[in-house]
Amino acid sequence: MTPPTLSSAELVDHLLNRIGEIDAAGPRLRSVVAVDPQARAAAIDRDAERRDGRVRGPLHGTPVLLKDNIDTVDLPTTAGSLALTTSRPRADASLVTRLRTAGAIVLGKTNLSEWANFRSTHAASGWSAVGGLTANPWALDRSAGGSSSGSGAAVAAGLAPLAVGSETDGSIVCPASLNGVVGIKPTVGLVPADGLVPISHSQDTAGPMARTVRGAAVLLDVLADTGGGFAAACSDQLSVHGLPDVRVGVARGYFVGHPPTDQVVEAALTLLSKAGAQLVDPADVPVLPAYDAGDDELTVLLTEFHHGVDAYLSGRTDGSPRSLAELVEFNRSNADTELAWFGQDLFERALARGGLDDPEYVAARTRGVRAARADGLDVALQRHELDLLIAPAFGPAWKSDLVNGDPRDVGTRCTSAPAVAGYPIVTLPGGLVGGLPVGIALLGGPGSEVTLLRVAQALEHALDLVASGALEPTFSPASPG
Repeated sequence: MTPPTLSSAELVDHLLNRIGEIDAAGPRLRSVVAVDPQARAAAIDRDAERRDGRVRGPLHGTPVLLKDNIDTVDLPTTAGSLALTTSRPRADASLVTRLRTAGAIVLGKTNLSEWANFRSTHAASGWSAVGGLTANPWALDRSAGGSSSGSGAAVAAGLAPLAVGSETDGSIVCPASLNGVVGIKPTVGLVPADGLVPISHSQDTAGPMARTVRGAAVLLDVLADTGGGFAAACSDQLSVHGLPDVRVGVARGYFVGHPPTDQVVEAALTLLSKAGAQLVDPADVPVLPAYDAGDDELTVLLTEFHHGVDAYLSGRTDGSPRSLAELVEFNRSNADTELAWFGQDLFERALARGGLDDPEYVAARTRGVRAARADGLDVALQRHELDLLIAPAFGPAWKSDLVNGDPRDVGTRCTSAPAVAGYPIVTLPGGLVGGLPVGIALLGGPGSEVTLLRVAQALEHALDLVASGALEPTFSPASPG
């Protein structure tokens, strides 16, 4: 979709034109909520630096889109809420500073599920009051997932080669899978979370989204400031040497029960076996429930959100609510726009939570971590001496429904245990089901990104979906079924 061998300025022009033709008009994906008016000037500067022999870093002159919950001083950061359109962050997030230092060009901000899908239990993924409803470029009536909806849809549609999303529980994995791109949810703490509009300090992380595993790895190297270790793991030699030293556990407990989706992973298992990987099938894994009333994860998220968002809002420039209580009142006063499709029950429940020293919160966090780590993923990985686990990421995208919100069961079980544990997930496109992408999730222990990326790269090469053009979205007005 992107012409080859363009200068940075030519590439930025091409992408801005494409955003105008496809995102703001044409199919109207609504994946980009703001473009940086200085992007072209920055691209011209990067081209001049390159001609002079100066290359800032691995992303020199590369345009990157940022989810609109990542602080930038020169662009609005709204989390999709009208309440934050009249104020600005006081500084760039640290990850944005790292991007700029590496030579990246911030092209703009992407739409998201408002407040990263933590305002209501009845929300529709991909909708925000600022950006409207993000459409899936494969079928415009289908969900782009959440909460990093715009980042996934924009990369799939060729609006930028790279984007940054964020995840608390599934918010990179879901849109990556539904839009047919690569997503990395890193080990919590690997990428600095300051300047990220918070939900949970114990689970939040930013992470890359890209068309290829190597592209995502290069971006992760910059976000994590690792000096190239992740990109080095994505060697083209993997297709030659195979994976004879890798033990992969098949997480049958995370299979979604949708035969065509599960079959995508079965086909990947055959490819891994041919590459020499040792499969352990099945590998026992914990299945934590998607959060609902009374769940430990939700207790933790509600408490940490109240604490974190109060601290975050107090640091914004004047003009926006300064606390969660003021934010709730703003939404009530602007109910015709903010509450047009769903309410703010999670906000109101968070207001009622105690502080971080509340015994109920401390006990819930302790129980959750034990269930996800020591009694869960750690046991599964250690019992079978596994390097990683494999499972479906999500099933095909569901039809968007602003009235009723997302279906209660959207076809995944693999994100909650790694979310609570703080462990990484790499998801890559596995194939098409009914003309819609479905992803494969690779899960590992803390700091296992190199292994996950190595296996993801080998699978990507064996599946041959990117090189064959099978992952070019169709922009169909509607999908069958």
